[in-house]
Amino acid sequence: MALQILEKNGTFELFGNLNTKTSRSFIIHFEYLINTLKGVTINIDKIKAIDASGVEALKTLIAISLKNNSILYIIRKGYKDTYARNSKKFAA
Repeated sequence: MALQILEKNGTFELFGNLNTKTSRSFIIHFEYLINTLKGVTINIDKIKAIDASGVEALKTLIAISLKNNSILYIIRKGYKDTYARNSKKFAA
């Protein structure tokens, strides 16, 4: 599944997969926004899958925002549910 980016009330919502196939265009798109806007908020709640390349893409955007003294928020509202679900898998 491709990555879709929608803007809603100033927040950019990601839908689909952030992976090797989508991370390059993701970086290009958000690098432009980081350099153009005062602040960028990315909501990753709707990402279905993320691989190592996707994580590296997020790290790249963080580095770009730090270099440019820009504000970048990466948010996920459901993180507690994910953590609780995954911590049960690894419990001894």
